[in-house]
Amino acid sequence: MPPSKPYQPLLLRLLHNINAVLIIGASLTGFLVYDSWDGRFGSIGITKANRALIDIHGTFGFFISYVALPIFLIYCWNAGRKRLIEASTFKQLGNIGTPAWWYALQHVTNTLVLISALFSVISGKFQDENWLPQGELNHIAYYIHLIAWVVIVLALLMHLLMSAKVGGLPLLLSMLDTTYRKNDSPRLWREKVVNWFQRN
Repeated sequence: MPPSKPYQPLLLRLLHNINAVLIIGASLTGFLVYDSWDGRFGSIGITKANRALIDIHGTFGFFISYVALPIFLIYCWNAGRKRLIEASTFKQLGNIGTPAWWYALQHVTNTLVLISALFSVISGKFQDENWLPQGELNHIAYYIHLIAWVVIVLALLMHLLMSAKVGGLPLLLSMLDTTYRKNDSPRLWREKVVNWFQRN
């Protein structure tokens, strides 16, 4: 008998995938900015110094900072809290090799992705877009942002690996599914948001 297909709430899929596209886009353009203007810690030299790359990277950062990530964080803190680190997570981490241990690791990586995304956004706010074109590469804020880039890339890879380990291909594909249940209809979102504000 084939395993049941996991179902993800429609709003989770939308917010997750929008953030995924923006964060991956920011990570790729961030590397291209580094590769073209810096490259001190290794470079593949596929781009030339181009101010447009900085602007594109900044555009991704803008939408992550002010639109996608804040809404996703609110959702995760409420409806998606069980997918993040909880008090029981640390106890489950002691059961090495068991299914509970793998689920706990998935919750840790889910949380790490959000924290690293915040780390990247905050460190990016301290950047000056003129530093690299002017050859100013030794600002502390710039080094912090480079570290943030490494952390977010590692966190994304861990997130994919843990999700594949816990749910396999069906879980990964469920995030791309376009169908939704009747009680998950976008027509009900406004009512659910109003109810949430009334409860809080």
